[in-house]
Amino acid sequence: MWIPVVVFVLLLLGVYLSWTAGRLDRLHARVDASRAVLDAELLRRSASALELATTGLLDPATSVVIADAASRARTVDDDGRYQAESDLTAVLCAALEDPEDVAGLRDEVPGLAQPLDELSLACRRAAHARRFHNEVVRGAQRLRRKLVVRWLHLAGYAPWPETAELDDTVPHGFNG
Repeated sequence: MWIPVVVFVLLLLGVYLSWTAGRLDRLHARVDASRAVLDAELLRRSASALELATTGLLDPATSVVIADAASRARTVDDDGRYQAESDLTAVLCAALEDPEDVAGLRDEVPGLAQPLDELSLACRRAAHARRFHNEVVRGAQRLRRKLVVRWLHLAGYAPWPETAELDDTVPHGFNG
């Protein structure tokens, strides 16, 4: 009498654990994919900033500072990557802070509108990619914190997913 009930409960438990392990595996795959998208968007942003700096249409001091920050963001190792990206954000925000100045640059300097538009789009895409990545990471972390996942080591040897902590503020000059 009790044997079919025990077998049924064990079968349900096995299905639940298998489903949870599969869900965790899919979340880890999404974390990896979102990290790749974030890296690509950050590279696109630094490339757009470097392109803007090398147009020769900005004043020389601003061009040098933007080019230096963009180059560092592209070439730094993984340990300092997010700090270099935050530094690039700070430089872009300082250089492109005033919407009226950015609008004036668009109107007064021929050929500058396209690089500014590309940089604006790249900044927005990088910010969205970071937010999406961090949301996926938080979902994976929530699942990995569950008692059954920890006790039964359903995550295996997968590293703990980490959020991307960096300043990705879109310069105010692009909001005008």
